[in-house]
Amino acid sequence: MTKTNKMKKILMIVGVLLIVVLVAVLLFLFRPVATKPVKLAGDEPVVDMVLVGGGIMSATLGTYLSELEPTWKIQMYERLDKVAQESSNGFHNAGTGHSGFMEMNYTAEAEDGSISIERAEKIAVQFEISKQFWTHQVKNGALGDPKTFINPVPHIAFVWGDNVDFLKRRHEAMIKSPLFSDMIYSEDKTEIGQWAPLVTKGRDDSQPIAATRMDIGTDVNYGAITTQLINHLGKNSNFNLKVSTEVTGISRNDDGTWTVSVKNLADNSVSHTKTRRVFIGAGGAAIKMLQMTGLPESKYYAGFPVGGLFLMTDNPDVVNAHTAKVYGRAELGAPPMSVPHIDTRYIDGKKYVLFGPFATYSNKFLKNGSQTDLLASATKDNALPMAAVGLDNLDLVKYLVSQVSLSPEQKMAELRKYYPEAKQADWIENQGGQRVQIIKKLPNEPAKLQFGTEIFASQDGTLSALLGASPGASTSPNMMLDLLAKSFPDEVQGKWNAKLLEIIPSYGQDLAKNPELLDKVRTDTSRTLGLVYTSKTQSTPVPQDGADVPEPTKFVPSPDAKEPVVEVGEESQTEPKKAA
Repeated sequence: MTKTNKMKKILMIVGVLLIVVLVAVLLFLFRPVATKPVKLAGDEPVVDMVLVGGGIMSATLGTYLSELEPTWKIQMYERLDKVAQESSNGFHNAGTGHSGFMEMNYTAEAEDGSISIERAEKIAVQFEISKQFWTHQVKNGALGDPKTFINPVPHIAFVWGDNVDFLKRRHEAMIKSPLFSDMIYSEDKTEIGQWAPLVTKGRDDSQPIAATRMDIGTDVNYGAITTQLINHLGKNSNFNLKVSTEVTGISRNDDGTWTVSVKNLADNSVSHTKTRRVFIGAGGAAIKMLQMTGLPESKYYAGFPVGGLFLMTDNPDVVNAHTAKVYGRAELGAPPMSVPHIDTRYIDGKKYVLFGPFATYSNKFLKNGSQTDLLASATKDNALPMAAVGLDNLDLVKYLVSQVSLSPEQKMAELRKYYPEAKQADWIENQGGQRVQIIKKLPNEPAKLQFGTEIFASQDGTLSALLGASPGASTSPNMMLDLLAKSFPDEVQGKWNAKLLEIIPSYGQDLAKNPELLDKVRTDTSRTLGLVYTSKTQSTPVPQDGADVPEPTKFVPSPDAKEPVVEVGEESQTEPKKAA
């Protein structure tokens, strides 16, 4: 065989292989992703709501519905053997009660130097709704001792160098709003050192620094909230929980109901549940499950997974010297998830300090997911938008590469910007949960990468989902209120309205424009939850610095169990058993 013929043969083989690969890719992208309809017997029972996922979103929605419609039958499915083990887990997030106090990425700076506080106000109002919801649940007995899930921790914004001027202007803009009128500003190193000793000790005295402080800030254990709410739901005979049970299909029935197919991961048995409504609160897996439904709107979505790693310590010398959440300002051009912060955490009765996040990358959509998740979510409808977003966000790709390649010494160097005397031996790495950012492509619009959350609802409101990440859990009661308004507009305006006002006294009103109501709400929630707040109108003092909170009249402690106790694949009991 001549050299020319040999080259032709090689080129022919390569060409054939390329064609085979192309055909395989096309077959994969054009594969059916919607669940095939399941033919059921016809006389099977119908539940009112299926909640997919045992995280804080499903727990919150289930709690709302149990109060609004006590007779509704609600079924919850969780893939893991316990609830609250993905992003809601206390070790898988920073536990911030996001209120816009210290998060400088919520206050955009215009070209003329003016500071917009609109987004910070929106986030702050949403967290006030969260506190009202949790206050109601404490009084109602659904949540136990507030110290098990929320603790007073000042929120501090901290900057140095050229950013001092920005923080000063930010403070001047924010104190004009009643939501932030108690914010304190300082450029004095001694005073800032009293607020956050770790931040100033060992810092160069010649470096200009500044900080703002809000004492009403919080640290929240969202895993504890999730567990306690689901424990309480388990007391209702109309609520059932199945753990170690994976949702494998969601299909629409001819009568407008839905069939949810599930697999018991213990014995691989398959079963089906017919339901009038479905909520997908499955975290990063929500996009893949949305594709199962076959709804036309689902083809507009794709996901981009980003993880977060934190440095964490429980060294008493460190944790006892720091009681604050201190947020810095992200570097110019860095994505929102890159905002560095050094935080006090209270998890299961123990105090920690964490620093981060450092971005990590994995193809998984869940921490306990599969490396095939990203590929499996690609379809003929979203493959090109995913590629386009990647090309349009090369800075993000570059940022992720730089973060993933950081050595332990480089991570410590970042920590020492906020804690100059940090010792590497005190810190361990803790991998947080996966955050799947939304990629959305609407007709006649370019594909966009969205750093936030979005509520998806079908046109008839019978199927809904929560997509995206930040601010996430801290605004879960507000997001589930929005979901109720989207899915049940008539009920929210009608028969549910009085109950919603009982749960959320400020419902339907803008606290940013109603300082009297804001003060009343903050006084009530702070008194019940043990937060730090000085009422402007009421003489009864609010407990300061986490002092003991008077027991509410209707308080009933939550069960001692750390999670709802159910048999794998079996329904929860009306009276929860003691944990094994």
